[in-house]
Amino acid sequence: MPRPIEDYALLGDLHTAALVARDGSIDWLCLPRFDSPACFAALLDDEEAGHWRIAPAAGGQASRRRYRDGTLILETEWDTPDGSVRVVDCMPPRGQAADVVRVVEGLTGRVPMRMDLRLRFDYGHIVPWVRHHGRDLGAVAGPDAAWLRTDVALHGRDHATVAEFTVGAGERVPFVLTWQPSHLPAPRPVDAAQAVADTERFWQDWISRCAYDGRWSDAVRRALITLKALTYAPTGGILAAATTSLPEQLGGPRNWDYRYCWLRDATFTLQALLGTGYVQEAQAWREWLLRAVAGDPADLQIMYALDGTRRIPEQTLDWLGGYAGSRPVRIGNAAAEQLQLDVWGEVLDGLQLSREAGIAATEEAWDVQRALLDFLEGNWRQPDNGLWEVRGPRRHFVHSRVMAWAGFDRAVTAVERYGLDGPVDRWRVQRDAVHAEVCARGFDSDRNTFTQYYGSHGLDAALLLMPRVGFLPWTDPRVVGTVDAVQRDLSVDGFLLRYRPEHDDHVDGLPGGEGAFLACTFWLVDALHNIGRVAEAEQTFGRLLDLRNDVGLLSEEYDPAARRQVGNTPQAFSLVGLVNSARQLTGASTRTSATRAEQHTPA
Repeated sequence: MPRPIEDYALLGDLHTAALVARDGSIDWLCLPRFDSPACFAALLDDEEAGHWRIAPAAGGQASRRRYRDGTLILETEWDTPDGSVRVVDCMPPRGQAADVVRVVEGLTGRVPMRMDLRLRFDYGHIVPWVRHHGRDLGAVAGPDAAWLRTDVALHGRDHATVAEFTVGAGERVPFVLTWQPSHLPAPRPVDAAQAVADTERFWQDWISRCAYDGRWSDAVRRALITLKALTYAPTGGILAAATTSLPEQLGGPRNWDYRYCWLRDATFTLQALLGTGYVQEAQAWREWLLRAVAGDPADLQIMYALDGTRRIPEQTLDWLGGYAGSRPVRIGNAAAEQLQLDVWGEVLDGLQLSREAGIAATEEAWDVQRALLDFLEGNWRQPDNGLWEVRGPRRHFVHSRVMAWAGFDRAVTAVERYGLDGPVDRWRVQRDAVHAEVCARGFDSDRNTFTQYYGSHGLDAALLLMPRVGFLPWTDPRVVGTVDAVQRDLSVDGFLLRYRPEHDDHVDGLPGGEGAFLACTFWLVDALHNIGRVAEAEQTFGRLLDLRNDVGLLSEEYDPAARRQVGNTPQAFSLVGLVNSARQLTGASTRTSATRAEQHTPA
């Protein structure tokens, strides 16, 4: 078995990210950006697919590790019979080129160390042409080039570069790996100590702006730092996770590429950023959103690349064995071509939230929203693939209809409250028609719960969001009944599944199962709190925090049977859920665009 997913810590420079294991090995790194081909892909195969380890020659897991307070600088320490040693890892915010800085620091005694570097470009597929220049190393393969600079002697061995050295107390040995396009000259040398200092200053300055100072401050601050690290600085896009193809079920086929930006994450992310004082980041995410969706509203996609690119075709990398044998390994994501009608509502909801927050609107932005509403008017009755991107038949998913309602509701509010121009009477009619249909066809009165889709026997954790967007108030008996039913039917050891794949004749069209979805369990925390079961909400939230690894990271899902994280990591949706739930449980007023939540008359 490979290392557990929770064995990994994150480094990042706001362009890309690396995953570092407890044994000192970087097993995942894509250069020059998050969605580029990996040059270290051992995460999805073995060390021959590329990795970079710096650790005591005796090997073994670290004795302890931590992030420097308020930063993304990782400190990993080993206690050995010969003494103690620390490896300091970081990726400085991007300057001329992409750098990974690693500094070995002797703490006590004299510790024999070993460095093993295996660069494998194109997801482990290409062994580069390597040349030594004094004590420096240069590696080139097609468009990619990397340089390793260090004070110790480097040697080639078995298609790898190795170094063996000893570090004594008070000594420091730097290693700097720099990527740059191969047609450019070698980049300027980087002073490792200065790079670490600059990185520390950047992160501490950034987190000092955090406005949350509640009971779970440490957890929220770490989640926000990780969320910032998942932001592509040139565009403001926030990707779903730093990895691809980490399985939702060990050994199974539910392995997807999450290195893209999902539109439906917009409202949750804006709530987390605005609620903790990060207005600038929220505004950048909103601007990314507007650029991405510009164009024919009929061509709206559920996800885009970091720069708003639309084409992200899915393919498999058959030379990689997959994490824990979970195949296929996929890059790209075919779900981008699905019809998921909730996304139109999600975008309109997020942009309304921006107005509520005072982020300046523009005439062009409202024109985009008018076009989205025109499409929604003509198409909200269609069956779709739903927010969980099922690859089975399209259905009339209740959540999709609820978000269509939210889209029309936000349009009405935009006219009534903000004086924007539009056919408000027509939008009111559409809004009320959606509401009446959902209450008539999406509610099972025998079980007192809404269902996953019209006529379904199954449930869906996304039903917990109905009162959150204002469709019904939290006090409505149908909402309380739905919360109870979802918790009862979808709970596994207290954590929520998104839905049960085996129900309704395999609703998602895929074999196998998956773990508990952590974002959904945060939704359960919010729901329990809002229907008055506060102690139970806090207990569930505490159990979710316990699932974080030793440096505060969460992946997409949790396998209660294996008691380990599964799915892509670190997962922005999970981190956003943590921030929003912590704020709610500590009494912070969570800004939402559901301005009519308590005033709406239930159908």
